[in-house]
Amino acid sequence: QVQLAESGGGSVQAGGSLRLSCVRSEYTYRRYRMGWFRQAPGKKREGVAAIDTDGGSTYYADSVKGRFTVSQDNAKNTLFLQMNSLKPEDTAMYYCAAEPWPYGGSWREAAEYTRWGQGTQVTVSS
Repeated sequence: QVQLAESGGGSVQAGGSLRLSCVRSEYTYRRYRMGWFRQAPGKKREGVAAIDTDGGSTYYADSVKGRFTVSQDNAKNTLFLQMNSLKPEDTAMYYCAAEPWPYGGSWREAAEYTRWGQGTQVTVSS
């Protein structure tokens, strides 16, 4: 099984940047779709970005395209989310999630992911 641990959250002014990391607790590389989700209080959890660890395909929510970049370092079992030009509406708890191969559905579907980190808080002030 895989366990995930996010880090890198914090508070930043609008227009600033943060880089989130997610470390997978696995000894060897395995095929996963790694997703970033976020959830603000009172709002539904939404997919932010995802990457397939085997092929490198990436996916982004329309709201973050051009601002966020998802990447990976498979040698270190680490997933990244570079967040630039942050907006107050980006404020949320950000979660890393893993979906094992084969990938059964849309990257946006939280139910497809079987392992979740505990989250890291991102707060963007005006």
